Amino acid sequence: MGKLYIVPTPIGNLEDITYRALTVLKEADFILAEDTRKTGFLLKHFQIEGKMFSHHKFNEHKTSEMIVQRIMAGETGALVSDAGTPAISDPGYLLVKHAVEQDIHVECLPGATAFVPALVNSGLPNDRFCFEGFLPQKKGRQKRLLALAEESRTMIFYESPYRLVKMLEQLLEVFGPERKASVSRELSKLHEENKRGTLPELIQHFSSKTVKGEIVIVVEGKEEKPAGKKENKYAKAKNNE
Repeated sequence: MGKLYIVPTPIGNLEDITYRALTVLKEADFILAEDTRKTGFLLKHFQIEGKMFSHHKFNEHKTSEMIVQRIMAGETGALVSDAGTPAISDPGYLLVKHAVEQDIHVECLPGATAFVPALVNSGLPNDRFCFEGFLPQKKGRQKRLLALAEESRTMIFYESPYRLVKMLEQLLEVFGPERKASVSRELSKLHEENKRGTLPELIQHFSSKTVKGEIVIVVEGKEEKPAGKKENKYAKAKNNE
């Protein structure tokens, strides 16, 4: 039986790819790409010749069975997304699930994921956090935000640059004007930006400019109020004597 590798690719700067990722891509029998054009550019840059096949959210239900059969027959496959780690807000989960169910050895290489540098750069607490990824565009969006109103952990969202301001306005409506947040875009690229402030400050900043690049929004959790001191029943009884 072969093996399935999950291979993270750079989120911007091509130099962020690991030596191990390059080795796997060179030696794999086939490479599964979310967009063969983007992956083709990456492979050409590192002079890698590989057989690529499309594997994306529109065909993954159909292609997963064929991929699993090839691996079970002894081939090695490498799954990549357009940027970052596959299956994190990208195709990959269904294929990994199917492979695991067939007892195929799956190995995910460590590598780039956009929310990690965004979280660290935000200056917000990162000892505990929740990753929300992309919220539903329409149905269920408001319900999900309202469910997060009491969340005390730092929250991480992905968003399109075209919907950034609207998203910030929705966050303001649910979380209030005092909530701190950070917006990261163009991470690892020449024009990387990490803008921090309250939600109203971020809305003002991004409303006055054209926003480009993939967006990561990091939002402060709700402040936990310290628990009240428990009444000392023994001391109270002594005082009443």
